[in-house]
Amino acid sequence: MTKRIESKYKIDRRMGENIWGRPKSPVNRREYGPGQHGQRRKSKLSDYGVQLKAKQKLRGYYGNISERQFRGIYQEARRLKGDSGAHMIGLLERRLDALIFRAKFVPTVFAARQFISHGHIRVNGKRVTIPSFKVRQGDVVEIGPKAKSFIVVRHNADTIDRAVPMWLETTSGELKVTVRDLPLREQIDIPVREQLIVELYSK
Repeated sequence: MTKRIESKYKIDRRMGENIWGRPKSPVNRREYGPGQHGQRRKSKLSDYGVQLKAKQKLRGYYGNISERQFRGIYQEARRLKGDSGAHMIGLLERRLDALIFRAKFVPTVFAARQFISHGHIRVNGKRVTIPSFKVRQGDVVEIGPKAKSFIVVRHNADTIDRAVPMWLETTSGELKVTVRDLPLREQIDIPVREQLIVELYSK
């Protein structure tokens, strides 16, 4: 069972915006934050506050991953040549839970994490139960044989109104996706300026 530290909708309210673009997000009705002090007038954020909020928003967007995992991803991105921020986003997109979400097998990245931990995902024919598993170019990811019979899985694939990114290749009529290329920053639409996070960790 996946461990959820806090409600995904509470993340929306704390950030003050509909991070995932969900129609049911409470931010669509209440733009103020959660709790008894949520309606207090907000003071202007410092440079550090802006950077910290960007980090919290990106962590929340990818399923509220832990600070330890997030920092590890940043450090791995920093070791690569080129733009550290772009590499960090690319590494986050290569997480198995993010890929399952992008492939429209599940409605949320939280659901993707649970789906993986319950053993319903195969990578190159082998069962993988680690949501942070990093996919590589050429990997084939598919729904396990038992889960293919779940009505909700087919319903998600057919009805979720979200475009599958260009770096993934779906197989028509099958619950299968191939990592055609590694994701590029310009192919990923996220509501965060990752350079702010690089500046925060560089201090």
